[in-house]
Amino acid sequence: MKFLIVVLFMMSCIFLFFSLLQIFFNSDKKMEKRMKFFLNVNDEKALDKRTFNLLVRMKLFQKHVLERLKKRKNNLNLEQRLISAGISLSAEEFIIFRFILSILSGLILYMVFNIWFMVILGFCLLHIAANFWVKIKHKKRINMFNDSLSDMITTLISSLRAGFSLLQSLQSVVEESESPMKEEIELMIKQMQYGSSLEESLYQLKERMPSEDLDLMIQSILIQRQIGGNLSVILETIEQTIRDRTKIQGQITTLTAQGRLSGWVLGGLPIGVGLVLFLIEPEYFSNLFNHPIGIGLVIAGVISGTVGFLIIKKITTIEV
Repeated sequence: MKFLIVVLFMMSCIFLFFSLLQIFFNSDKKMEKRMKFFLNVNDEKALDKRTFNLLVRMKLFQKHVLERLKKRKNNLNLEQRLISAGISLSAEEFIIFRFILSILSGLILYMVFNIWFMVILGFCLLHIAANFWVKIKHKKRINMFNDSLSDMITTLISSLRAGFSLLQSLQSVVEESESPMKEEIELMIKQMQYGSSLEESLYQLKERMPSEDLDLMIQSILIQRQIGGNLSVILETIEQTIRDRTKIQGQITTLTAQGRLSGWVLGGLPIGVGLVLFLIEPEYFSNLFNHPIGIGLVIAGVISGTVGFLIIKKITTIEV
């Protein structure tokens, strides 16, 4: 019976979540359809004052919420991270998604465990998990971009030696590369076609893809445009430097694999043991969340475990 209640509650939460999304982000389409229906399709029906005021208030409320979110300084950095991660959401949309899902996760945990502390725990966990998900996608996309950067420079060198201009060489990169390199270079070419200079387009590419190797390539191109020289020869030197750096990074990753694995094991072991104890003896384990001393021990364990994991990660992270 309890399982059935949890399932029904989760389905209700999902319906509520999508309803809120429709209200916040599809109200423009709905209003356009309604305006088109009342004003164009059927001229005999006029839009009554009450309906018109309701649509206007809905639009103003949506605009007010989004404007308040845009004014926050942290949202500008979040917007840049979402673009770099390849997530097709604005910062305002992501914040609303994260807030709604955090509330739903807290309520679901409360329904399962029947402990008020789980509401706060579920909210915090989902909030952290959403940011962690963005960070993982951002890092993965940057790594994919860096892995294909050497091949991209090789294509540029071949095209330049064949007599193509830099813009034509970039077009060749778009035709031969894969995502995310293809998407980023294609966006850069479109910006140049719409009036942006090469310098502005390169700096915007650097903002979307914060990479040291890319920065090295951009600076070499800009310096060559100021003082002259053979760009293909300069890029060939840059390409060899990037390949050597990638090789050293691979060796370091291999040597530090054991330390990184130890960090993940030590960080996940308390969580795994806690889940096993909860499955074996739920009443015994629930004292950690009902008694003040137990709650304090849980908080201390989470803090100490997180600090230990971060220390191990810092030790095994070697910059090249």
